[in-house]
Amino acid sequence: MATGNFFKHWPTMLLGVVVAVILLIAVFSYQLNQTESAVVTTFGSPAAVTDPGLHFRWPFPFQKIYKFDHRIRCFEGGSGKIEETMTADGQNILVGIFINYRISAVEKFFRTLEDMTKAEERLNSLMRSAKNATFGQYKFSQVINTKPELMKLNEIQDRIKAALEKDTAEYGIEIVSVGINTINVPERITDKVFDRMIEDRKLVADRYLAEGTVRASEIRNDADQKKAVMLAKAEAEAREIRAQGDAEAATFYAVFRENPELAEFLRKLDSLRLIMRNQTTLVLDTNVAPFDLLKPGSEVLGPVKSAAKDGE
Repeated sequence: MATGNFFKHWPTMLLGVVVAVILLIAVFSYQLNQTESAVVTTFGSPAAVTDPGLHFRWPFPFQKIYKFDHRIRCFEGGSGKIEETMTADGQNILVGIFINYRISAVEKFFRTLEDMTKAEERLNSLMRSAKNATFGQYKFSQVINTKPELMKLNEIQDRIKAALEKDTAEYGIEIVSVGINTINVPERITDKVFDRMIEDRKLVADRYLAEGTVRASEIRNDADQKKAVMLAKAEAEAREIRAQGDAEAATFYAVFRENPELAEFLRKLDSLRLIMRNQTTLVLDTNVAPFDLLKPGSEVLGPVKSAAKDGE
């Protein structure tokens, strides 16, 4: 009878055993995946466990398990994350930054901060201090400028990261990267900023205009000098040619003065050459100059004095 009752209730008993085993495993073990680390406290004394897998433990209150995700987290700051800060030249700007961080030493993190809420409260304070201290070392024109090459944002980010790395090392936190996600100007000084930017642009424009005026003057002066040299050279060549022509003309005039008949003959030949250029048929009196040269046996041209006779 008892045996019959046993076989009758064995599924229930087996289920109870399975549940008991599961409860025992849950009470005396814990599981860590690849992205987790844990701190196990034994009577309040912490010890880090970083290996993934199944681990055994004593039940509460002997031991207590604190799990932490050691993947990279992004934190943009707490309340008032976009705050005013002052540049080195006394200008107020609105700046917001973010950090990417992870828990690198879980036991140190637990001993100093205990949990993520306290950790991010501390990070928020450290971020504000590093941000204000770093931006306070740069001028407004190095933060906001129409010329990207004058801006120092990458350098500012690197310096904030270096400051945070130094401050968070004691908390077991690794700062992976720092970024600036907001830069703006308070509304009350926006007009002043625009006026100054306009003034800066005007100064640049005036400088370019002055440089252009000087360059144009240099070009004109150079052109005037070259023009003067070319004109002087041309005038000198013209005077030389004129002198040569005058000398040759003087020679011919001397000959013509001594031989007026030759001069008259040559003048008539030139006139005939001009008249006959178009091959026109004309009926003219050969007694009229210069057609008298065409008269047979013309004696218009008298004897020319020889050079030898002139020398006598």
